[in-house]
Amino acid sequence: MNWARYLLPLLLLALWQVLSSLKAIPVHLLPSPFAILLGFRDLMLTGMPPGYRLPYHALYSLYRVAWGFLAAALLGIPLGLLMGWSDRLRDLTTPIIELIRPIPPLAWIPIAILWFGIGMKSAAFIIFLGAFFPILLNTISGVLSINPLFFEVAQTLNAKKRDVFFKVLIPGSLPSIFVGMRIGVGIGWMTLVAAEFTGVKTGYGLGYMIMTARDIQRPDEILAGMLVIGLIGILINTALKACESRIIRWNA
Repeated sequence: MNWARYLLPLLLLALWQVLSSLKAIPVHLLPSPFAILLGFRDLMLTGMPPGYRLPYHALYSLYRVAWGFLAAALLGIPLGLLMGWSDRLRDLTTPIIELIRPIPPLAWIPIAILWFGIGMKSAAFIIFLGAFFPILLNTISGVLSINPLFFEVAQTLNAKKRDVFFKVLIPGSLPSIFVGMRIGVGIGWMTLVAAEFTGVKTGYGLGYMIMTARDIQRPDEILAGMLVIGLIGILINTALKACESRIIRWNA
């Protein structure tokens, strides 16, 4: 392992801790790294609100993201494959997609509450919107980037359309599909906090936890919660890369 890559972050953390100890940085605005660790301990042992501990917040948030991301993948990948394969379908649907795509997922929060109420469905819908378009567009791009020679060879061998779709089009677009999934789950995970701002009936969720910590002015627990979101995001991305390397061995 190349430890030199971690030298600069460690030096910055040490400088941050020293400046906080010297009162050069207001602790009520930016707690020290040590204070954030203590906040993390409190989230694990006591919880925020008290009794609602961090592991359960993380599990409920992962559950919401999983549903939103799964819906985005199940809709975005097949639609992207069909749009990449069919020029007519792509021409028909592109204007609608390009109209909706620039709208930030956060702008959908009021309509999500109106349609689904406060809770799991509205949060999953916001996450779905964040993940859907990267998956869709990268899938289309993957299909269009396949070398046309592969399709010509398949036609020369009298391959049926079904065989071309499953044995040429899907394998050829898989690298781009995985890129879209990684980008999509990253955006979906980033919209998590905002999605949980809509409210949670269970009282669990990392976004809800951070907002509660804000209400009682616990910046150490706010930053600890943000750190947890970042670390889980890294783990999700690493897991998808591992799946990609196993499924697409020629791309490893």
